[in-house]
Amino acid sequence: MKILVTGGAGFIGSAVVRLAIARGHQVVNLDALTYAACLENLASVADAPGYAFEQVDIRDGAALAQVFASHKPDWVMHLAAESHVDRSIDGPGVFIETNVMGTYQMLAAARQYWEDEGRPETFRFHHISTDEVFGSLPNDPKVKFTEDTAYDPRSPYSASKAGSDHLVRAWHETYGLPVVLTNCSNNYGPFHFPEKLIPVIILNALAGKPLPIYGDGSNIRDWLYVEDHADALLLVVEKGALGRSYNIGGENERTNLQLVKTLCGILDQKRPKDSGSYADQITFVTDRPGHDARYAIDPSRIRNELGWRPSVTVEEGLEKTVQWYLDNEPWWRALQNRAGVGQRLGKG
Repeated sequence: MKILVTGGAGFIGSAVVRLAIARGHQVVNLDALTYAACLENLASVADAPGYAFEQVDIRDGAALAQVFASHKPDWVMHLAAESHVDRSIDGPGVFIETNVMGTYQMLAAARQYWEDEGRPETFRFHHISTDEVFGSLPNDPKVKFTEDTAYDPRSPYSASKAGSDHLVRAWHETYGLPVVLTNCSNNYGPFHFPEKLIPVIILNALAGKPLPIYGDGSNIRDWLYVEDHADALLLVVEKGALGRSYNIGGENERTNLQLVKTLCGILDQKRPKDSGSYADQITFVTDRPGHDARYAIDPSRIRNELGWRPSVTVEEGLEKTVQWYLDNEPWWRALQNRAGVGQRLGKG
């Protein structure tokens, strides 16, 4: 298939592009190349015969129409979004413009193309979203997000993603656009942008800086290895039921403090300090406004209907991730040096 991937130079998008190319698909990577994008993420496939790149902003409806008309994709995988909670608190406007209005422009362009092509049965519009649209869970392991959980977003970021989810469902119900949706838990792995939680901890540890943890570190997240997520996304766009949503989780719940201590233990083994442990650098900082207590996904639907489940445990994935950062300093150093990139804490 020919797949149009929006946000393909980002963290999750680039994992999808690399895996899709490896599986023989043609890919058109559409990305505006904002601060979090990095074409180096795609160096391994940049010269592949089935790969093309279009630098386009998803808010530009005319440019989107040209991309659809010239490339004629079979599937759309819409990942392009502003995704940093702290940035959304500081400046919510761009999140509304990109995540809500950008998704509207994508839907409008996709619908027009689909209708112009005679409504091909093979066409799919896959909208990739987050579990943060569901709000916060109590600290009860029996309670998890399902696809039927009511939306309860609590940050400008999650509210903007909730809005985009609703638009996608509306285009399916109103216009018949063939869509599938997914909501994922926190991703991590190679090529993770340096101001997200796990890279911040790894890179601050190596630099001898404090390892900042919000509040008392008791907030719980379900961690999903990014390559597992890419595998699930390609499965859903190919075999998911139209109009249906699928929750994708790593089945790896950890408190932020547990996660950071695990990372410190891995670093202690792989690059030991002259004295003491990296855990000695842990510093608790003022909690984020509206910080959700717990996210956890029940992935029963995707497991039962499509046969998918994560292949990497959080211990295995974190070890792979730490090793990747140790081996790829030129990549993260260049991104750290970009103007406007700070040591924030990402979605964690």
